[in-house]
Amino acid sequence: MAAEASEDVRNQAEDVRAHTVIQAQTVVIEGGPGRVEYAGSPRSKLLRFTVADFADLARRALRDRGYSVRDAAHAIDQDPGELGRILAGVREPSTEIAKDLDGLVGAGGALAGTLMHPDDSHRVARAAGRPSRMDAGTVEATAGVLAALRRLDDSARPEAVLPATLVQLAEVTRMLKEARGPHRDAFAAVASEFVQFGGWLLAELRRDGEAVQLLDDAVDLADEIGNGTLAAQALNFKGYLARQQGRQQAVARWFTAAAYTPGAHPAQRLGDLLQAAAGLGHLGKRDEALRMLDEGARLMDEAGKLPPPATAYWLTPEFSRLSFGLSALALGRYDEAADHLRNGLAGLPEELRGAAWNREYVAALEKAEAAR
Repeated sequence: MAAEASEDVRNQAEDVRAHTVIQAQTVVIEGGPGRVEYAGSPRSKLLRFTVADFADLARRALRDRGYSVRDAAHAIDQDPGELGRILAGVREPSTEIAKDLDGLVGAGGALAGTLMHPDDSHRVARAAGRPSRMDAGTVEATAGVLAALRRLDDSARPEAVLPATLVQLAEVTRMLKEARGPHRDAFAAVASEFVQFGGWLLAELRRDGEAVQLLDDAVDLADEIGNGTLAAQALNFKGYLARQQGRQQAVARWFTAAAYTPGAHPAQRLGDLLQAAAGLGHLGKRDEALRMLDEGARLMDEAGKLPPPATAYWLTPEFSRLSFGLSALALGRYDEAADHLRNGLAGLPEELRGAAWNREYVAALEKAEAAR
């Protein structure tokens, strides 16, 4: 009987996982330019991270760390059957179990942070049913889930974070269409960042066409409310994607556009100028690249005095050294590149060192050291 129950739990988990993936990954364009929806985003979903989406995130994170349900249950002192039902999405986890699972996979609070407080979940559910009555609490709760997902991307593989992100993104953009009142623009900012983050995850996974689509939509949403910080970050991600594609002309174009977006944060402008310089360096436009570098260097003091923007929380002075390293590498300054990249990587906070996006900088360091 125990074996049969265990098999039932596994089957339930796979059914939930398949349902979530199907919901999350079929792209449908509706309502004209700048609006992306995902097929199978039912209104009953209502941003309920308390069941299926938390289960999907936790299950994927455990799998990536090599834990079976039984192993995980033993590690956090829970009954395997009970934990199996939670991971199958048929039972809501307690806050304590969410925190225990978070600690087990080393998510630094990000996994547990995707679990809404019941009061917030009910508030968001009401707003999802009647978006025209958008309130500040719904904006704050939705932004909190987004922040947790973004932090989770620093410790989990992007393919583990993507399905739940796209399901929630679809619901947020649906709600925005009907949102009215004084909190509508604040919710639009959250929606723009949600769409931007979805585009980033797709870019990491090299689903290039879908990534560009979402990043373009994120720019449109940011422009609609005059938020230059969000628009600049979406353009920055387009530059990142162009670099993965090896399209240096597009690298220079998108990072330059991001750097000169009105309202961009000084730390964003600094990083964008440095990465635009790298693109120009690869194109052999050395003088233009050096001018970009000089302009970026003049921003260092201003950028270092301000906290980074919430939408680009990683833009610390230490992270800027990574961008300096890429530009130096493109210009053939291998000793300088190796120094910046080595110290930039060493200066990253512990929670960022295992991020998937870090591999690019590790590879750049290896290339710089080999060329010295």
